[in-house]
Amino acid sequence: MAGNRDAVATAAAIAGGEVSDREVVEAAIARIEKRNGELNAVIHTRFDEALAEVDAGLHDGPLRGVPVLVKDLGTEVEGLPATGGSRLFADAVAARESELVTRYRRAGMVVLGTTNTPELGLNASTEPTLYGPTRNPWSTEHSPGGSSGGSAAAVSAGMVPVAHASDGGGSIRIPSAACGLFGLKPGRGRVSPAPRPTTLSGLVSGHHAVTRTVRDSALLLDIAAGPLFGDAYAAPACDGTFAAWARRDPGPLRIGMITSLPGGPTVHADTLRAVYDAARVCEDLGHRVVEAAASYRPDDVGATSAVLMGADVVVQIDARLEQLGRPLADDDIEPFTRVIYDHCRTLTAADVSRALRRAQEIGWQVGAAFETYDVLLSPTLAQPTPRLGTLDTRRPETIYEHAAVQSAFTSVHNVTGMPAMSVPFGRDSHGLPLGVQFAAPAGGEGVLLALAAQLEQAAPWDRTAPLDNRS
Repeated sequence: MAGNRDAVATAAAIAGGEVSDREVVEAAIARIEKRNGELNAVIHTRFDEALAEVDAGLHDGPLRGVPVLVKDLGTEVEGLPATGGSRLFADAVAARESELVTRYRRAGMVVLGTTNTPELGLNASTEPTLYGPTRNPWSTEHSPGGSSGGSAAAVSAGMVPVAHASDGGGSIRIPSAACGLFGLKPGRGRVSPAPRPTTLSGLVSGHHAVTRTVRDSALLLDIAAGPLFGDAYAAPACDGTFAAWARRDPGPLRIGMITSLPGGPTVHADTLRAVYDAARVCEDLGHRVVEAAASYRPDDVGATSAVLMGADVVVQIDARLEQLGRPLADDDIEPFTRVIYDHCRTLTAADVSRALRRAQEIGWQVGAAFETYDVLLSPTLAQPTPRLGTLDTRRPETIYEHAAVQSAFTSVHNVTGMPAMSVPFGRDSHGLPLGVQFAAPAGGEGVLLALAAQLEQAAPWDRTAPLDNRS
């Protein structure tokens, strides 16, 4: 079976008897085995278990028989390694299943394995020492982005139609832009992180997916969304299903276009062109686009996020060391992770409290824009996709030099908890995909999906990278 169907079409073909769920899963396994050697996107597999689940009978849900991969970070598949891309966790095996994976299974999906991620998600490129780099299917010399780079490369190469991803500073949107995919980061509290608590159950991080179509993202969000009793917070209720929103006309929107940031990085001409092209398409669709000024400084956002995420990194590493009953060894974690760990161990409770307060202040600053605009438009990345090795965690100075360029436009929506999406929009001068970002206030995922579906029709993008079209 060809790998060019999206998840919705695949499920429909299975339900209509055109193809069996076993044939679909076997075809996905064959594509992974054929293409992963070059890309290094999938790091652990459960092919025999997946086929046994198909033969035993899947849940009759909306995506019955659709294969999926799960990012090896913060979301666990029982029986598979749960490493977070770190040598410190190299022999850790998940003894339980994350709530999100359970919801995928209830929808009839078949988990085939886990995907590569930078160590503990701390890099905008997927190049962990533990497993080696994942390569971009559009150009294997380039990064697939991070930290959901393994998932993005797998979907872009057509291994599976959709894959789980997570986003703590742009980690869904950055790889989506790099690999030509649609990537929605839901708002804070939309998807439960259970059973793995983080700082306030994930103040800046959120889980969802990378997909080739908007409708796949919408249906997956319907499947994944909804709090568990006891979650620290929940997103505002949405009017109707997200799948319905992806079929709805959003009506004329007021769109604020941001193309530069105070004290921020230089925005590349290719990236600017994509934003202006997207703005013109939006205007053709009947929306009003107005140039707007950013109300935040990316260095302020970065400093706030670094405290909140860094404190959680310390807790993760210390808990693992306590479990192992030994001190931290020199080769347990990468040099950049060690810099973060050593620095953040010196943080006080007051430091974390100040960062939480500052996150709220930034939220109010950015939120004020939505008194004037329904949606904000910006680049996803300030610069085109970098080559592998540009962001090298073995040399922390390269991270400090380049990381802010990668997350300048994305991280603010993690600190504020607002939903945001990257929509594919054209190519750079080297033929690599570009993405533009749209953000909405809390509860605005439906509006974003409706707008994305309009753009998908008006300015369609290539569904898979050139690698997927090879014989």
